[in-house]
Amino acid sequence: MKVFINTNHTFKVLKEKLKKSLDRFQTSLSAYPRIIRRTELTDYAAFSFFSVLIGMAAGFAAILFHNAIEFFNSVFFEQTKEGLYFLGSAAVILLPAIGMLIQALMIKFAPEESKRKGVYEVVKAVATKGGNIKFRTTLFHFCAPVISIGSGVTLGPEGPAAQIGGGVASKLSSLISLNDERKRIFTAAGAGAAIAAIFNTPLAGVFFTLEIILLNDFHTPTFSALIIASVSASTISRIFLGNDSIFVFQILEPIKYSHLHFYALIGILAGIVSIIFIRLDDFFRKSFKRIYESNYSQIIVMVSVGLIIGIAGYFYKEIFGIGYKAINEILSEQLSVQVVLIIFLLKFILVPIATNAGAFGGLFAPSLFLGASFGYLIHFILLSFLGIKLELSSVILISMGAMLGGIHTIPITAIMMVFEMTQDYSFILPLMLAIISSTLLVQIALKGTVHKKKLEKEGFSFQQNDDYSVLNEIKIEEIPLKEIQSINENTSITAIISKFLETPENVLYVTDDSNKLVGFIQEKEIRPILNDYEIIKDVLVAKDISNPNVISIDSKSSLDDALRLMMKFNLTEIPVVDKSHEIEIISGILTLQEIQTILSKESFKNQFTSSLATELKTLQLRQTIKVSDEYSVKEIKVPDTLIGKTLSEARIRNKFNIEVLMIKKNKTSIDGLSEQKIITAEPNYKFEPEDELVLFGKDENLKKFESEVT
Repeated sequence: MKVFINTNHTFKVLKEKLKKSLDRFQTSLSAYPRIIRRTELTDYAAFSFFSVLIGMAAGFAAILFHNAIEFFNSVFFEQTKEGLYFLGSAAVILLPAIGMLIQALMIKFAPEESKRKGVYEVVKAVATKGGNIKFRTTLFHFCAPVISIGSGVTLGPEGPAAQIGGGVASKLSSLISLNDERKRIFTAAGAGAAIAAIFNTPLAGVFFTLEIILLNDFHTPTFSALIIASVSASTISRIFLGNDSIFVFQILEPIKYSHLHFYALIGILAGIVSIIFIRLDDFFRKSFKRIYESNYSQIIVMVSVGLIIGIAGYFYKEIFGIGYKAINEILSEQLSVQVVLIIFLLKFILVPIATNAGAFGGLFAPSLFLGASFGYLIHFILLSFLGIKLELSSVILISMGAMLGGIHTIPITAIMMVFEMTQDYSFILPLMLAIISSTLLVQIALKGTVHKKKLEKEGFSFQQNDDYSVLNEIKIEEIPLKEIQSINENTSITAIISKFLETPENVLYVTDDSNKLVGFIQEKEIRPILNDYEIIKDVLVAKDISNPNVISIDSKSSLDDALRLMMKFNLTEIPVVDKSHEIEIISGILTLQEIQTILSKESFKNQFTSSLATELKTLQLRQTIKVSDEYSVKEIKVPDTLIGKTLSEARIRNKFNIEVLMIKKNKTSIDGLSEQKIITAEPNYKFEPEDELVLFGKDENLKKFESEVT
């Protein structure tokens, strides 16, 4: 008897079961916020619970990442090397090349995921995407750095670990159906928690997030989440990886405070080296960009870079991989000064080459390696040529902190990281002095932090996450303006006085015959001349008494620009002109009161969206939530006329006086499972056919939008 199995049917049944299981799992997780509300936990208690959950998840992810690197390191340097036995000891030359080949193939087959590289992807997600990081991006950047570092490519695990921690936190936040504001906080906390777990430094994880992920945006709720998550992750790390310090050293004598100026000098020199490294990294970034734009094969280029690393590692194995073992050898004086100088130069050149060629890995460990080598060389020069005797371990550790702080412009993180890794308070003052000297020098040279500069080069402009940042997104032309009270420059004094008496305004704007704004007259400027009214009424005209120093603004400018001008010149209103025509046209008056009203509305909108985030995610197609007698929240399928346009181009707020709270995107993944994503309504978001607009406004305006646009 033959049994025939319909494989297509079986696969379909399995897929349906998997889909149902995942849906049940996500439904159960999304119910957690409601369960917590029913248990009457305070908001802070729930916030703390999720912080612990995120920290533990990031901690386990970091441990898995750490063990995966060690596993692949043994695969490459033991099993693969044994397979190349016929090459003898020269087999190590091929190992980084093999690793680079695998990474190049991963880039070729997953180009979109490969572009979302490193800690900057977390920064972008937190700043612009509501904390959303695709889980397949997290998986890709788990595997690629493991292969890269495991095969001996001279990079570190910290940047990828932060991305993995942030990605895991983002996915958990989505499954639990947290709102965008909470998701941003926990995504940032997950990144910091992973750093805390990798280095076993909870406070450094907190300040890493504040200085890099949040770009120095200190916010109290965020700070609480960071501390709780980082401590949780560090606890998990200590349980599974132990509580031993990464670096082994011995400080034989305390630092003399009479030598503090030498440590300040070390910081300044480390700052100069950091600037050179940053410039070199930028040079190689531009060079490899030109190479790949010239249609050179990335596979060939990356394999060639791998061979260069392999050749260098064949002679100086210390440059392979993370380099912590080499740092400990430097601390224990096991390497000669000649070897330390050579591996410093090799690392200094190969790290920016590898990362800009396309290799995956971080720059924290290389920064510490460079700092250790540099500190050893400085100590040798001071002792051998100047006869100045400083404690070797202290010089090396302080130089490590100064180089880490300088290359990444993260002074507080560098101070806390070195302090927590060494657990020695004796050199905290010279450590702070050296790191601040280094980072200050770099920031003066770069005119800002290295992270903001890199993001600006990519076209990103991040502002502090406060209520005023929304003003930068709203153009003056998008809002209604007050009618301008203007007079011709040849208007008589009698007519001017009559105009002031007829209108409640205390400012009249003066125009010439071509309607160009040439000055203004205030009511207070009229009063002094009233005493001589009979004498001057037939003599003076508007241009004789007007103030020509009129401050105006183009209608294409943002409300942020207008507010800055008002604050600078102490104005309560400012005339708006349209300069897009050959003849300058006066559009109207923008008042400070109008800006304050818009700020109030935007603040209400953000709070309202945040509070209804969970309910909005479950809002059915074209269902309406009644907010009050006149106002509603309604979901509407994006009209065909808006597809391909950006939110700012659609001008929905300007035309219909309604707000786009968020955008729901329904997609079917490649495995057939349905996915729903909530996207923050950003001005540059371009509408797509599968979008659903969640709108808020007066019922009559919502109906008007549906009838005119859909």
